[in-house]
Formats: sequence, C-alpha cells, structure tokens
Amino acid sequence: MKMSQHINVLIVDDHPFIIQGYKNVINLFPNKKITFSFTEAVDCQTGFNAIMNSDIAFDVAFLDISMPTYEAMNIMSGEDLALLLKKEMPNCKIVILTMHAESLKVESVIAQINPLGLIIKNDLTFEEMILAIGTVLKDEKYYSQAVITYLNQQQQEKIYVDVIDRQILHYINKGIDSEDIPLYITISSSNVRLRKEKMKDQLGMKGSKDSEFIVAAKAKGMLL
Repeated sequence: MKMSQHINVLIVDDHPFIIQGYKNVINLFPNKKITFSFTEAVDCQTGFNAIMNSDIAFDVAFLDISMPTYEAMNIMSGEDLALLLKKEMPNCKIVILTMHAESLKVESVIAQINPLGLIIKNDLTFEEMILAIGTVLKDEKYYSQAVITYLNQQQQEKIYVDVIDRQILHYINKGIDSEDIPLYITISSSNVRLRKEKMKDQLGMKGSKDSEFIVAAKAKGMLL
C-alpha cells in the first residue's frame, strides 16, 4: 500500500481571493493519500519573510509575478522570490503563475527561473490546476497551453507538447495501440486520435506510420 504524503505549499499572490481559490482546488486533489498544508503571502515582503522565517521547507511554491515590491531587500517580483527559494530551499518545486503571456516575459521566466511549472492565468481552470499539481509532484514540467503555443512559434528545433500528449507518445512508443491508450490514461479514444493527428501535422507527417511518427517526435524533443 502506498504511504501517505504531506506537502507543504507556499502561495504568494496579492489577491487573497485567488489564494483561497488555489487552496480550494488543491484540497480537492484526487489522491487522498496526499495531504497539504499552506503558507500564504500577499506581496514580496510577506513572501520574503515566509521563506526566510519558515520552520519548514516548502515542497511546492505557487508564485505570482507582479506584486507589491520589497525594495529594502531588492525583491521586486515573484521572479525574485523564486530565485530566493532556489537558493534557500533548492528542493522546492516552483510554479510561476502570471497574467503576462508576452514573449519576453515567458522567455525571461524560463531563462532565469526554469520553473517546474509555468501557467498563464487565463489558461487556468479547475482541471488545469489539478493536472499541474499532479505533474509537478512527479517532478515533471508543466507549461500551460499559452506557454506551449508561444514556445512552438519561437522554436524550430523543438516542439513542445502538453502532459496528455506526452503520455500518448509514451504509450505509443511502448507499443500500445492508440485505441487502448484510454485504458492507461483518462481520455477518450477519439481524443487520442485527434491529438495524435495534430502532433503529426505539427511534424509535417500527416498519414505517417506510428513508428515513423515516434522517431520524429523523439528528434523534436516531444517524447521524454
């Protein structure tokens, strides 16, 4: 039997109702063997204090980017808090949430922070949040759809796909027939077919055999 697990979560956002919303969703995480406790902060100063004065090491941190600054300690954004966390608690899984889908902001966050999760708030739904939590708890990267779309527009050598597409590719690579993939992940057969065809289109391989498709997907970094 799988042992229970307790996760210490830091949430930093300057809108208390958003913090409460995140907590409500996280507490509905379907794996009930995982429990959560929360530390909250509403700006860069309280975020700094939460990190520096904590008696516990945070396992996961959800950080907004744009918040009131803490100029005395040169903490001007959630990015600065993320850098502080990486120094003080290097095992903490960092998820950045932001309203900013601009290209320079996405590039900056990935280059400077390389967070395990990067979510554009406009992408955020209940299902998206649950999927993000489950993904980062497994030490896997989670980018929301707007981030993936931007990266695919900018990158020629790699193609980014979401968590579900990566799982589909994983099972195809294992020799699992597409029609049987819903036995392994919660997705319909028709959705598997649609997603697979979309990925083939991205690779310019419409109508190709799965074996050829998988080779190309690996070359483009779609399959881990």
